Amino acid sequence: MESGKQLTGTLAVAVFTAVLGSLQYGYSLGVINAPQKVIEKHYGRSLGVWDERATDLSENSSEEGEFSDAGQHPAVVMYWSLSVAIFSIGGMLSSFLVGYVGDLRGRVKGMLMVNVLAVTAGLLMGLCKMWKPHIMVILGRAVMGLYCGLTSGLVPMYVGEIAPKAYRGALGTLHQLAIVIGILISQVIGLDFVLGNDDMWPLLLGLSGAPAVFQSFLLFLCPESPRYLYIVLGKEQEARKSLHRLKGAYDPTPDLEEMRREKEEADKEAKISILSLIRSSVYRQQLLVALMMHLSQQLSGINAIFYYSTAIFDRAGVGQPVYATIGVGAINAFFTLVSVMLVDKAGRRTLTVAGLAGMCCCAVAMTVGLRFQSEYSWMSYVSMSAIFLFVSFFEIGPGPIPWFIVAELFSQGPRPAAIALSGCCNWTSNFIIGMTFPYIQAWLDCYVFILFAVLLLGFTVFTYLRVPETKGKTFEEIAAVFQKGRKKLAQSPKEATELEQLKTSTDA
Repeated sequence: MESGKQLTGTLAVAVFTAVLGSLQYGYSLGVINAPQKVIEKHYGRSLGVWDERATDLSENSSEEGEFSDAGQHPAVVMYWSLSVAIFSIGGMLSSFLVGYVGDLRGRVKGMLMVNVLAVTAGLLMGLCKMWKPHIMVILGRAVMGLYCGLTSGLVPMYVGEIAPKAYRGALGTLHQLAIVIGILISQVIGLDFVLGNDDMWPLLLGLSGAPAVFQSFLLFLCPESPRYLYIVLGKEQEARKSLHRLKGAYDPTPDLEEMRREKEEADKEAKISILSLIRSSVYRQQLLVALMMHLSQQLSGINAIFYYSTAIFDRAGVGQPVYATIGVGAINAFFTLVSVMLVDKAGRRTLTVAGLAGMCCCAVAMTVGLRFQSEYSWMSYVSMSAIFLFVSFFEIGPGPIPWFIVAELFSQGPRPAAIALSGCCNWTSNFIIGMTFPYIQAWLDCYVFILFAVLLLGFTVFTYLRVPETKGKTFEEIAAVFQKGRKKLAQSPKEATELEQLKTSTDA
């Protein structure tokens, strides 16, 4: 039985504090959507293309001129698209710096440093009416993207390194739970009668930076990652103190011994950069698994569901489709919570395979429902049910698990580079889907989810065949799984015997 297995107050505070960054990430993802028409109106005013007689955004008479609806003006369309896309571009760029920032001053101080970006972004957007709203919002979204690209790597890295082995999956899943809660909060307070209106929308956007202020104070209560202290800095005594703070009164010798062995291995090789990680044959299998896990998350069609859900509910006759979309967000959060409870019992691989396979079936059902709902009214309920189930399956496994499994697949040396590369892959594929989905939807119409069904089937097969189960394993044991695979292909009998002896001693 693992010593120091219990959850302590300090550990709870540390994890809660870290995932506040994830909450902020989720809020920033969702906040821009609800007040779109209101923001476009203010962009139009700032650019001088808004007709003040057009008081109703949805009712503009043709005699008011070609561009009386500012939302259709080419300049407004361009600035609005940039406001949305610049967030992902910022995340793509900064995700490469996760390893550097995490190792520069440590995980805790790294999160504290990047909070300056979040507060700056919140102020730019919250005060956007003081100058040109379209410029201020775009700048704010760009800076917030830089922040989110960093925090989406730093949070799983820190939580994965401080979590006890028995709870590593559940605590790692909290990153995704905080993201979906952030999205849900942004959807609710973005409603017109709350903050998504003509007067309050700058405050709605400015609140993106609020969690960073709260987190900055709490970070002073959080111990640094013991793995960072021992393996990166070589400070054994400080690592011992950090372990005691995180796990309570227990004998940290086994944990320190595991870190010592990992440090010895890390010291034998040069520092692993992103480029050397890509070139290395030693970590090729782990890297392939990590990247495919993140691709399966973003190319599953989940973003398409959120883009398309309001239209589906509208076609199904739902009076207020925006509330149905919020319902999807609530289910999103609920089933992520289910994943938190299951991930350390059922396992990462099992939940991911089940989630991907379930999403594949839902994508087929959704296609059938969309195809025939104009002919059979009851098919609308098939479409709606498929949406809710699709989201549920996503959050059980494919949504949360890729974020923290990368930290489990790699040892301390290549871990920062692997997390940075995986994060960039996630942000890039997210950006590509966001930019291309409207065109794919126009091309395939109701058959768009067949494309995602094919992708999901491929990801299901890959996960079943190539992704190892990491539940309850130490970082050494997980690395040994991939070494065993390489051994079958290339290792000599002597090397195979040595590897088997290492695994036996680790299990003991």
